Amino acid sequence: MSDTVTAARPGAEVTRATGTKEQDAAPRLARQRDAFFDNAKYLAIVLVAVGHAWEPLRQGSRAVTALYMLVYAFHMPAFIIVSGYFSRTFDGSPARLRRLLTGLVVPYVVFETAYTLFTRWTSQDPGRPVSLLDPLYLTWFLAALFVWRLTTPLWRLVRWPLPLALAVAMLATTAPSIGHDLDLQRTLQFLPYFVFGLLLRPEHFRLVRRRAARILAVPVAACALAVAYWAVPRMDYAWFFHADTAPELGVPLWYGPVMTLAAFGCSLVLVGCFLAWVPGRRTWFTVLGAGTLCGYLLHGFVAQAAKHWGWYEPAWVHGPAGLAAATLVAAVTVTGLCTPSVRLIFRPVTEPGMAWAFRGTAATRTGARRAAP
Repeated sequence: MSDTVTAARPGAEVTRATGTKEQDAAPRLARQRDAFFDNAKYLAIVLVAVGHAWEPLRQGSRAVTALYMLVYAFHMPAFIIVSGYFSRTFDGSPARLRRLLTGLVVPYVVFETAYTLFTRWTSQDPGRPVSLLDPLYLTWFLAALFVWRLTTPLWRLVRWPLPLALAVAMLATTAPSIGHDLDLQRTLQFLPYFVFGLLLRPEHFRLVRRRAARILAVPVAACALAVAYWAVPRMDYAWFFHADTAPELGVPLWYGPVMTLAAFGCSLVLVGCFLAWVPGRRTWFTVLGAGTLCGYLLHGFVAQAAKHWGWYEPAWVHGPAGLAAATLVAAVTVTGLCTPSVRLIFRPVTEPGMAWAFRGTAATRTGARRAAP
């Protein structure tokens, strides 16, 4: 997902067979990842896991619910915006379509099946069928990203992509008939964040990384938390899930478009605050940014098991100490699941090569070997 940084030395010698020596050596150069985006991805996945850990603690606690609402207002939008940013070069070429199938479709099929079987085993829904049309728990994001990325050429073609995406999301909130196959409601309502990411350039991220932005982010976030605390008894935080329509949430139809715009504005401000705090240098957790897909897909089993095994039943868990413990356990767990060793173990299902499944792949590899010096 990160950009590869390569630079040829001046005056490179040209060879008839393979171009420049530097071009021949390019595949051997280590891919240079942007530490800022790896840091952002890791911190965002930690917030996703923490949000799931807080979920059973909301009942009866206005403070926890306010924290939960605040985190849900920006953690998935941040992920989706970054995903959109790194989808700018998607052009529908065979190589990119292969990567789309192996990087999204295969993990979706594997983990949708695994989560269904796990849900049966924990007796949360013993009769649930295995259905690839009804994403369970976390897998909706893979299905949505597949759809968003396929539509990337369209958003690069139209004149006003963001207003059009917002219009689609606003209309979706008024149309329960769309249904929830492939979680299409959530796909359409989160669409503007992906399109927004497509429109961003490196200089836009540099704006939020300035010192002034970092300082301003502190009072803005504090005000946002205060507003969230005030809003807990006054609004339904399900609007930040972007999964249901206005009628399904029991409000008039016109609420949907209004809340879509309001949530979009709030989320963008909070994503800006979040990115302002993300370090741009390499840190101890930078390497974990490459393993966030594993962390995202695997931590859900721990979160579901915690409910099944009664980890939230003791009374102390619903106090300040329990909140701190749940936060720490979630952060440590997802951190471990993002490590290179875990990523290596699960690579066959999260990043499979599957050269055998595609035409021309073996020939391409053979040609590349023959062309190598």
